[in-house]
Amino acid sequence: MRRRTLLALPALGLMSSALMSACSEESAVPDAPTASDPGGGGVERITYGDDPSQWVDRHTPEGTSRGLVVVIHGGFWKAEYGAEYGAPLAEDLVGRGWTAANVEYRRVGNGGGFPETLDDIHAAIGAVATDATGPVITLGHSAGGHLATWAGARARFDRWADGPALTHVISQAGVLDLQTAVAEGLGADAAKAFLGGEAPAAYEQADPLAQVPLDVPMWAVHATDDDIVPFAQATAYVDAATAAGAEATLVEVTGGHFGVIDPTSEAWAACIAVLDAIA
Repeated sequence: MRRRTLLALPALGLMSSALMSACSEESAVPDAPTASDPGGGGVERITYGDDPSQWVDRHTPEGTSRGLVVVIHGGFWKAEYGAEYGAPLAEDLVGRGWTAANVEYRRVGNGGGFPETLDDIHAAIGAVATDATGPVITLGHSAGGHLATWAGARARFDRWADGPALTHVISQAGVLDLQTAVAEGLGADAAKAFLGGEAPAAYEQADPLAQVPLDVPMWAVHATDDDIVPFAQATAYVDAATAAGAEATLVEVTGGHFGVIDPTSEAWAACIAVLDAIA
């Protein structure tokens, strides 16, 4: 039976009108908010390749770190959406005592897609997690939720077998069923563009639903009122994962597709509750 968490958390603030407005599948993500690095001990930019998009900003807290959270932004794997959407989350996390690594990577339109984008996520995790202490957690939104969950199974494939392992995965409104995403044309056929077609090998290596069960606990935090990545993406994955014996939990929130990346929202508070349960 699916593990489901229903959260009724106190309000932490109003979400901006940009995040609350209805969006079509083709619409752009809202303007990225900006913030300082409160409570942090500094930010270090680490490059893991020669491409301008191959970098990670590692935010280090003051004092002892609770562990590492690798933040992976979304945007349907498209080049026009970048790591600025993960920065406010990393800044919030470092203020809560986590080391937070905000990852940039090659996307469709600037050298990414399958398998290059996966190569970058693997390399970025290796660049920041090799010497990490405590939990090593991926947290990703939308297409980043796909990448965060994929990273939990990447060591099964020879191409990505040499990096540090994860301990936990958190998907925020993630695209977790690529075959359905392709069939439904999500994001103006973004999943098909990411895969470069519909080759069986691409699904086998890149589709989280094809990789259940993960060997680490996974949470799918998804809004029931998400009109960009359907809530069914989360339920299909969690149902399949739990049926296969995995530790997978569905966390139902509201706030549409972007509430989970608004640090003032109840949906983000649900993500923080998951992290607080880990460490």
